[in-house]
Amino acid sequence: MHKEREGKPTMPKTVIITGSSSGIGLETALLFAGKGWNVVATMRQPEKSQSEFLGKNNIELQYLDVQDHESIKNVMSAALKKYKTIDAVINNAGYALVGPFELSEKDQILKQYKTNVLGLMDVTREIIPIFRKQGFGTIVNISSIGGRVVFPYYSLYHGTKWAVEGFSESLHYELRPFNIRVKLVEPGIIKTNFYNRSMERIDKDPESIYREMYQKSEKKMGSFLKKGSHPSVISKTIYKAVDDGKWKLRYAAGSNASMILMMRKILPDFIFHRVIRRMTF
Repeated sequence: MHKEREGKPTMPKTVIITGSSSGIGLETALLFAGKGWNVVATMRQPEKSQSEFLGKNNIELQYLDVQDHESIKNVMSAALKKYKTIDAVINNAGYALVGPFELSEKDQILKQYKTNVLGLMDVTREIIPIFRKQGFGTIVNISSIGGRVVFPYYSLYHGTKWAVEGFSESLHYELRPFNIRVKLVEPGIIKTNFYNRSMERIDKDPESIYREMYQKSEKKMGSFLKKGSHPSVISKTIYKAVDDGKWKLRYAAGSNASMILMMRKILPDFIFHRVIRRMTF
């Protein structure tokens, strides 16, 4: 139990989760609700996700697009008015722009960064004064092992996750004096529709010079997806990060995440790079 709750009547805690329509966000919303939390599950099209949350009276669906600053402010304001306090915010919304960087377009790059980085920052900037006035709160930023380990054709996605890692690590020093915890959850490979629904491909030209290499790499990477963890596994790590009351920053999530991150840590670059090339080409 967090020290800010000690000596006070037990009241349901409240969490706001972005990107809750499927995958990790959906499983996390259901898990927190099952633990008795008030859950504000946000998404761009809440009307299409009603069936996923049937029977969950402590989950409310709200419209929030991380590229729509007004929607962020509206959700925060409504949640604070209804629940009086907000205990945690989980920045989960995001997608991957995948393919050869050379073929990417400026608009695609901007959209990737506006969603995965600037959107996350906007949500964070809105919640900080609320947490500061309360005297407590936890911000969980969903990164990826791709924030510390990279694969070919994911350069723009990796760029956003490395940005989230650096931003979060700096912020966790900055906000600790206000009793605000900042956490990074780094999922490994997961079995989710992220790789279909939440992925945008750059290389759509069948005559592209990259086509053969890209398809070969994609096929090899596909074999690893079968070994991924279910999103519910990741949700348990997210809950732990919020509930453990610790100042720990990073939480590897999923059966393969810790192993891959450990390899990155202990292997010399030239060996690790050779491993990645064999995995992907």
